[in-house]
Amino acid sequence: MSATASANSRRRALYPDGMVEITAQYEGQLRCKATHGPSKSTVITDAPVDNHGRGEAFSPTDLVATALQTCMMTIMGIYSERHGIDLRGMSARTEKVMTKEGPRRIASLRTVITLPLAADHPQRAALENAALSCPVHKSLHPDVQGPIEFVYAG
Repeated sequence: MSATASANSRRRALYPDGMVEITAQYEGQLRCKATHGPSKSTVITDAPVDNHGRGEAFSPTDLVATALQTCMMTIMGIYSERHGIDLRGMSARTEKVMTKEGPRRIASLRTVITLPLAADHPQRAALENAALSCPVHKSLHPDVQGPIEFVYAG
């Protein structure tokens, strides 16, 4: 069985019908603990300081920014592994800005992805298209400004 077929088989076993259950519990003082069903790994969230919280952990909207950048890098990683491109050391930085007036929501997620490749890499366009096809990017509300910049540092 090929590595891709094995990975697909494992994914179907872990996520039947594409469904993943995530549970959360409110722990008080504007803190929640979420658990990823298949792996049992947990994430703690805190409300940010500017919204009555302690800001001691990611806020829920911080996780949206985190999901965006890690999703784009993951999809680029999938493409790069299929095409023998080494992206180790790739990094991302997202600047999340909240609206200043109600309703409170994410106004923008400006993301810079830095790749350890030369700017003239022959797969540049394909890698950028892979990033822009990430499910999180495709799921963002159109009112959320989301400029993406790719920096080639190889």
